[in-house]
Amino acid sequence: MTSTVPFVSNGAATNGNASKQLPTTISEAIRARLIESGVSFLANDNIAEHLQPGDLVQLEREVADKVRDLLRTLVIDIDNDHNTHETAERVARMYLHEVFKGRYHRQPKVASFPNVKQLDEIYTVGPITVRSACSHHLVPIMGNCWIGIKPGSRVIGLSKFTRVADWVFSRPHIQEEAVMILADEIEKLCEPQGLGIIVKAQHYCMKWRGVKEPQTSMVNSVVRGDFRHDPSLKQEFFELVRQQEALLSS
Repeated sequence: MTSTVPFVSNGAATNGNASKQLPTTISEAIRARLIESGVSFLANDNIAEHLQPGDLVQLEREVADKVRDLLRTLVIDIDNDHNTHETAERVARMYLHEVFKGRYHRQPKVASFPNVKQLDEIYTVGPITVRSACSHHLVPIMGNCWIGIKPGSRVIGLSKFTRVADWVFSRPHIQEEAVMILADEIEKLCEPQGLGIIVKAQHYCMKWRGVKEPQTSMVNSVVRGDFRHDPSLKQEFFELVRQQEALLSS
């Protein structure tokens, strides 16, 4: 007799001493492993640390099988339709290794260096193209990101901001949370005295479906450290971003 596992909002669940049914698929095995470790596996969480060698190969096969079932349930003749004959395999690869790679792959290697010259003037990097997917409908979020830094004890190369932003945004998200997660990761990497991030993006859950507003966009920001506590630094960050936008549009 199997027990009912209660839902827990952070993705973790326990069932006491009750008997457990052995996993029959790789996704069930990974899920059981995460629950056993008390690890959250929400849509925008990264679970790469808890994947074992070979897991992604097996998971890709399982996802392809599920996509194949979805297409058949949509009454698409994938056995005879040459356009969708290998769609399931393409979609599985896309989800695991491209659009949602930020869930299943580890953070790109980022080397940081001591701030030997004790630089303390702010600089901005952008626009950085960001691509994500709405957690609610799994349709694209496309936009640009600007990152402002007042250096602290360590610095990283400019290209590394692009790599980390791509890794963070390559998950199902809502934009508000994506910006916060990106800020957390940058703070871990270079420990800045001040940090500011602006994201301007269009959401295809509004452009492609629903209200179908093609020109609507969302803008949000996060400021931390000196940018949060010093209004003049915060204003300087926003002004630098405006100058970068003006330069690109001229």
